[in-house]
Amino acid sequence: MAFKSNEYQQITMDDRFLNLDDRTKKFVLNSWAKDFAEIIFPAINEKRFSVLYSDNPASRPNSPVNAIIGALILKEMFNLTDDELLASILCDVRFQYALHTTSFKSQPFSDRTFSRFRERLYLYYLETGRDLLHEEMEAMANVFVKYFDINPSVKRMDSIMVSSSCKKMSRLEILYTCVANMVKAVHKTGEYQHIKNMEHYLDEEDRNKTIYHRKNEEITKRLQEIIDDASTLVEELGEAYFELPEYQLLQRVLKEQTETTKEGKIVPVEKGKISPDSLQNPSDQDATYRKKAGKDHKGYVGNIVETVDKKGSIITSYDYDVNTHSDSSFCKETIEKLGKQEKEITIIADGAYSSIENIELAAKNNINLITTALIGKLPDEIQSEFELNEVTHEVVKCPRGEKPYKTRYYEKSGLYRASFNKKVCEHCPLREKCGAKLQKKSAYVLITAKTIERASYLKKMSTEEYSVFQKIRNGVEGIPSILRRKYHVDTMPVRGLVRSKIWFSFKIGAINAKRVLKMAAEMAVTLYNKIKFKFAFTKSGKNQAELLLVA
Repeated sequence: MAFKSNEYQQITMDDRFLNLDDRTKKFVLNSWAKDFAEIIFPAINEKRFSVLYSDNPASRPNSPVNAIIGALILKEMFNLTDDELLASILCDVRFQYALHTTSFKSQPFSDRTFSRFRERLYLYYLETGRDLLHEEMEAMANVFVKYFDINPSVKRMDSIMVSSSCKKMSRLEILYTCVANMVKAVHKTGEYQHIKNMEHYLDEEDRNKTIYHRKNEEITKRLQEIIDDASTLVEELGEAYFELPEYQLLQRVLKEQTETTKEGKIVPVEKGKISPDSLQNPSDQDATYRKKAGKDHKGYVGNIVETVDKKGSIITSYDYDVNTHSDSSFCKETIEKLGKQEKEITIIADGAYSSIENIELAAKNNINLITTALIGKLPDEIQSEFELNEVTHEVVKCPRGEKPYKTRYYEKSGLYRASFNKKVCEHCPLREKCGAKLQKKSAYVLITAKTIERASYLKKMSTEEYSVFQKIRNGVEGIPSILRRKYHVDTMPVRGLVRSKIWFSFKIGAINAKRVLKMAAEMAVTLYNKIKFKFAFTKSGKNQAELLLVA
């Protein structure tokens, strides 16, 4: 299938919209379709996706890429299935007007158009590691920011835990499923000698018997039986079946869920030693485990960066990864992606994004990173007033201005030990806060440059300016709720990191599209009121205009 641009679509005399009656045209032009067609659709850069198609001009041309992307954004906006989306495009002129397809004799979509496009995106990502859809959603967001003249200097950030659609499994179920899948794969090849005494895994009822009907038996015993079968399979099969995904999963689960004793026996590993990125379900190999805010999560995590000012807000950057990826790592990656800024910008986030390393990296890139809290043990604000000489590795003075008579520096840990006269510290009103400890003849303080930096940042956070930024950040907390309630992010009908990220990207695009439509409607009302005011001023004079303005 060859790529064909849809940029220069020509309106024909038999265009469906032109032949509508005036009443229907009026309804279409007063609906969401007009702003979608004029603002959102032109922002789609279809040439970015030309690499997904053949460069052979003799091949059959593709369906218009900008129309496909626009349609999939509408799908998420209106919470439609692929079939419902196709029906809406075929039967609703608003969808056709929004997607610029009213001039087509028949709509350029089939029941497989959307799934095939998502598959192309998926395969291209696996081949190149490049996420075209992610690039496009962020590029469109920047177009919207410029269109509505949103000041890009303030951004706010938050994350959302996304559940995998796979079933939550116990380690017994995971091991059993991997062994059963491997036995079935070997059975299909006809090499029955490798699965001798394991034929029971082929029985559909065996799963229930092993996992549920034998609950009176100790789970360790059942686990050991399955592990023994798994070990025997791997040993029997060797490398002959290595290419099979079932074999690779079996090897992975054995590595993650077992350990070898001194006697050489393979036994279940202690639960606490199982890695969070271990296999959660064979049907979703990428999903990981994470405990956050006291809740267990199996799946992925999305990170959202929103550009905001008084005119509105647009999600201008986002990311999606396994849920073991920390907020602090997302913060670092976001700063690196933004790069060095000509004019200072501010990023506001919660405490999970904070670290001295991230704050320093942000400062190097002319970015003011503000977090609502610091993670880890908090220093006292008074410790920010310790003064160090990092060249000579000395503590110059304490918060009260006293100079220590001796400083010792530990290079490996970066720790300073400052010794003071006991009489100086004994009755000092700041002793409880600065961390000084009294000895028989002296007093000492243990401090690091990082502790001073953290204390300085904590002091900043208590200022009025920072409290304003914290209020601004609160707005981004609504996005995870919207993604869950309205866009059903926890029940996406796909599994795996790449596939679910494609769906997540269209949901982000839909949130931005709805915001664009809302801002465009508000802009139209403002413009109408200005025109109305100007008309009244011209017709009735200054007093009439003043009355109208008050009303």
